[in-house]
Amino acid sequence: MHYPEPISKLIDSFMKLPGVGPKTAVRLAFFMLEMKQDDVLDFAKSMIDAKRKLLYCSECGHITDNDPCYICGDQQRDRTTICVVQDTKDVIAMEKMREYQGLYHVLHGAISPMEGVGPEDIKIMELLNRLKDDEVQEIILATNPNIEGEATAMYISRLLKSTGIKITRIAHGLPVGGDLEYADEVTLSKALEGRREI
Repeated sequence: MHYPEPISKLIDSFMKLPGVGPKTAVRLAFFMLEMKQDDVLDFAKSMIDAKRKLLYCSECGHITDNDPCYICGDQQRDRTTICVVQDTKDVIAMEKMREYQGLYHVLHGAISPMEGVGPEDIKIMELLNRLKDDEVQEIILATNPNIEGEATAMYISRLLKSTGIKITRIAHGLPVGGDLEYADEVTLSKALEGRREI
């Protein structure tokens, strides 16, 4: 179907978003046409502000509008522990839990030879630079429980083995409320591996 050029460009723009196919892009474009002009301008301003005003914390790599971020700037946080995550969204997920009180380090990716991502393409050197002072006593590896996340965790643990810093890995396994019959073999294996005495 042929659309006027402004609508076609809008549809193409929406299709650049993850998970948005042609049908959804058309629906979003026509929804936007029905919106009040002020609402559309506010929406556009929000996107521009997010792109212009947000940056990555120079200490941990978390997304922020102030440098350092609110976590690194909080002197009440436990500075002896750093939780290493792949993405800024992982920091937000961990913070929702409200139990972890240490610092973070965002790698901005994971080692993936299939996609051409090596250790030099993610923020591993920045992590090593943070460990130069003797304050850090534990590194928690909280990368995703997939092949890339596991490879990244193994690489970092081997790299840090000689430092004397305690290296731990978050447990993986069955979610609370999950059924054994629906769990895959890898999840069951990890759950069994991470068992503890009660």
